[in-house]
Amino acid sequence: MPYYGLIIVLLVIGDQSLKYWITNNIQLGAVDTLIPGIISLTNLRNIGAAWSILEGQQWFFIVISIIAIGLILFFLWRYRNNWKFSWPLVLILAGTIGNFIDRIKMGYVVDMFQLDFINFPIFNIADMCLTVGVVLMIIAILFEDEVTKNE
Repeated sequence: MPYYGLIIVLLVIGDQSLKYWITNNIQLGAVDTLIPGIISLTNLRNIGAAWSILEGQQWFFIVISIIAIGLILFFLWRYRNNWKFSWPLVLILAGTIGNFIDRIKMGYVVDMFQLDFINFPIFNIADMCLTVGVVLMIIAILFEDEVTKNE
C-alpha cells in the first residue's frame, strides 16, 4: 500500500511539472511539433471538462473533485490488497488530483498534447491517468464478473 502513495505523488509531480514547463515555454495557443504528423505540444487553457463540456463551471468541478478524491481513497483503502482494482484507482486518483490542483490554483486546466493524425481533444498527463485508470477498472470489473459467473 505505501507504494501506491509514492506512485500517485510521482504521477502528480510529473503532471504538474510538465504543465509548469508548458506554461513557461510555449505561448498560449502556440503549437510545437514533437513528431511530425503524430503529436505536437501546445498550451491550452481548458475551463471545462473533457471536450470542454460545462465550461466555466469551476465550482462544480472543484466540488466533484473533492467528492471523487474522498470516494477513490475509500475504495483504494478497501481494495488495497487487490491489485486489479487498486492500480486503476491509483491512476484515477492521480489524474483527479492533477487536474484538481490546476482548477484550484489557476481556475482552468492546462492541456498540452495534440494528436496531429486525428481530430481529438487536447489532453494532459492527468487526463491520460484518468483514461487508462477507467479503462483498467472496466476491464477489472468485467473480469471479476466473469470469475463470479464461473463459480
